[in-house]
Amino acid sequence: MAKVVRFHETGGPEVLRIEDLDVKPPGQGEIQIEVKAIGLNRAETMFRSGRYIEVPRLPARLGHEASGTVKQVGPGVQGFAIGDSVSVIPSFSLNDYGMYAEVTNVPARSVAKNPASLSFAEAAASWMQFATAYGALIDIAGMTKGDAVAIPAASSSVGLASIQIANRVGAIPIALTRGSSKRQVLLDAGAAHVVVTEEQDIVKEILRVTEGKGVRVVFDPVAGPLFEKLVEVTMPRGYLFIYGALSFEPTPLPTLGVLTKWLKIQGYVVHEITLDPVRLEKAKTFILDGLADGSLKPIIAKTFPFDEIIEAHRYLERNEQFGKVVVNV
Repeated sequence: MAKVVRFHETGGPEVLRIEDLDVKPPGQGEIQIEVKAIGLNRAETMFRSGRYIEVPRLPARLGHEASGTVKQVGPGVQGFAIGDSVSVIPSFSLNDYGMYAEVTNVPARSVAKNPASLSFAEAAASWMQFATAYGALIDIAGMTKGDAVAIPAASSSVGLASIQIANRVGAIPIALTRGSSKRQVLLDAGAAHVVVTEEQDIVKEILRVTEGKGVRVVFDPVAGPLFEKLVEVTMPRGYLFIYGALSFEPTPLPTLGVLTKWLKIQGYVVHEITLDPVRLEKAKTFILDGLADGSLKPIIAKTFPFDEIIEAHRYLERNEQFGKVVVNV
């Protein structure tokens, strides 16, 4: 028996339950992990509340990210041994696998060995944020030296990962945040510029810091009314990614601005990269190299014990964190 988090109805954090369940041995192509730490993600709160791109099959499990040690190796799996320190890459449906557990099975293709420099908490905090940012910024947009990128919700884990990846390739990360309280910590985290959206004219400020050129890439998890201004500051042939819907307000589309600039607007989820074996291997190489040389390093906002998973979800939804929320098992 192992403790596993499930929910039997959609709703707020209070629907989560810790249950004692039998965990079957790993099947063909699977690895069983004794979980040491879990990384929490906004996608999981949306799945739990019934607002995600997938409808949960109840009773449902949660969790895209975890780290721990290999407990068992299933048939057909090579390259892993019992006791290996590993972490999980988000490349599966939450209806098929869930990482909120003391022991869990996961596809071997979704597992990476941990760099020696990372703690279990850091390893559990790495893959969603860095793979999400890498896929849009590097794999699709081809961001490179000198490119300016606008990053709304920059204090989120993916926002901070975007700043680090931009700096790793010599691009110019422009962090967007609602209030001025996070300005200095974002600069300390590597942002070249910080725009406070509730206090500054976004268009004027971004054009000022880019000397009138605008940004080549926008990486936006918010959408809503701000999107119209982001279109305005994107240079011709630029990319605008929407990878979340944190705003509950409608998202305007300035059609003429999009057409006259030949802009590329794309809805994006990390599975576009992680479900493609070739693209995933390139992402793993980029991320593991960055983790090894220190140019990529997850920032952990707060940790919770496993039995406080409900409070961890409440904290995540308050949007107070600077970085990743991690649950220790």
